[in-house]
Amino acid sequence: MPDGSAKARALQQAIIAALPKLRRFCHAMAASPADGDDLMQATVEKALVHGDQFREGSRADSWMYRIAQNLHIDKVRSTRRRGTVVPVEDAFDLVGDDGRATTESRSDLAAAQRALETVPDDQRAAFVLVVVEGLSYKEAAETLGVPIGTIMSRIARARGRIEQALKGDAGTIQ
Repeated sequence: MPDGSAKARALQQAIIAALPKLRRFCHAMAASPADGDDLMQATVEKALVHGDQFREGSRADSWMYRIAQNLHIDKVRSTRRRGTVVPVEDAFDLVGDDGRATTESRSDLAAAQRALETVPDDQRAAFVLVVVEGLSYKEAAETLGVPIGTIMSRIARARGRIEQALKGDAGTIQ
């Protein structure tokens, strides 16, 4: 049985290894890149503070996805109560191989981001975990605490909404 400091170091290493996936998840859930970074920071802080609640042998990334999901839900509820509007940034700065900004890629990314924002949070979380992060349906179900069938239906609904949103965007692109 590792001592407390060894367990803390192991958890810190697991958190560091999960950061790239966690960042993608947080950015997909949040309304803007800045909000995604804030969500990621809050998630890591909470994971470090409550590291004693992490079960040895379980996946740190799944545990952190759940923390991020809960923090996001709390923020959405708080925002609704206050009645404030969260600004949405449409695009990220992308650089092509030649070092110049890639307008077409930025436009595609902005359209995909707008489409993903039309998806309800529960469907978006399932979609991002399975389609973007590559978790199995079973892993996503365990992470979100719902049955596998619920994950399957949420992903199907999310795909439908994204498809409709992208078709709508295609009609406005010249």
